[in-house]
Amino acid sequence: MTLEIIGVTVLWTFLFGYLIVASIDFGAGFFNAYSLLTGRQHILTNVIQRYLSPVWEVTNVFLVFFFVGIIGFFPKTAFYYGTTLLVPASIAIILLAIRGSYYAFETYGSRGHKGYSFMYGLAGLFIPAALSIVLTISEGGFIEMVDGSPSLDYYALFTSPLTWAIVVLSLSAVLYISAVFLTWYANRAGDLEATNLMRKYALIWALPTIITAAGIMVELRTHNQAHYNNMMDIWWAFGLSFLLYLGTVWLLVKRRSYGLSFGLLVGQFFVAFFAYGFAHRPYLLYPYLTIYDSFTNEAMAIALIIAFIAGLALLIPSLYLLLRLFLFNKDYVRGKKDNHA
Repeated sequence: MTLEIIGVTVLWTFLFGYLIVASIDFGAGFFNAYSLLTGRQHILTNVIQRYLSPVWEVTNVFLVFFFVGIIGFFPKTAFYYGTTLLVPASIAIILLAIRGSYYAFETYGSRGHKGYSFMYGLAGLFIPAALSIVLTISEGGFIEMVDGSPSLDYYALFTSPLTWAIVVLSLSAVLYISAVFLTWYANRAGDLEATNLMRKYALIWALPTIITAAGIMVELRTHNQAHYNNMMDIWWAFGLSFLLYLGTVWLLVKRRSYGLSFGLLVGQFFVAFFAYGFAHRPYLLYPYLTIYDSFTNEAMAIALIIAFIAGLALLIPSLYLLLRLFLFNKDYVRGKKDNHA
């Protein structure tokens, strides 16, 4: 395995970690706001707040690692993506700042303030929508070289069915992942009413998630034939992901083994996410940029790989301790400890 492959695999792993952890966080914020809007805050708010309080601060660690790594491993990405992503990336950063601020106001200031909760929840949905545009751009057809510099065609981008298919998938996947996890979490808390409500939301968002995922593959067939052909070469991986999806939904329907259902969901997204990335190789930006013609020097690459693997080795046990000490601590999960401890 070459250094280029190792480097991009490490980065993709961090991005996958962000996908799961941030989706739970973003979805929880939305469901909290939705419960206030529909008058069901007495069912969900306590469970969601117990989850968000110890977790929201660490969510963006994965994203920071990814952005530092993408520039470190592949310096040319700064040239191609730097100016073209100025608008969507700026929007995402602003939303992240707003989200953090409103969470602090709602939690540590005026608790139960609907305005803060709504802004927090909506920002959490807009962030993945803004970030997912990067995947669309990477498929090619939206960037033109003007006087030697990349220029993003916004009209082509926002009128492309592929763009909106990916945006809709990002939204539905966030809500689906979060709902399945919160079903498990509410069940661990012994809150039957919250468990049943989150289970209902999980089943509602399961169908749009799989439909939009299939829709992206259909759009890729006409937009980027090479990527589509590569995906068809490893059709079995996407088939496995679909089977894991069916396992998750079956367990939810049968109201059993919610922890296993979330494990199957993580497996579903892991297989699909890495299969998608594998099929996209070697391009970082089709057809201009590959992992081979933009890679850093060997010494820097080895140093970054060691640093990122060490960071991952530190981050995973930290998350485990967070889960063990807070989220799945018997007293904490049942609300017997102060959720700001």
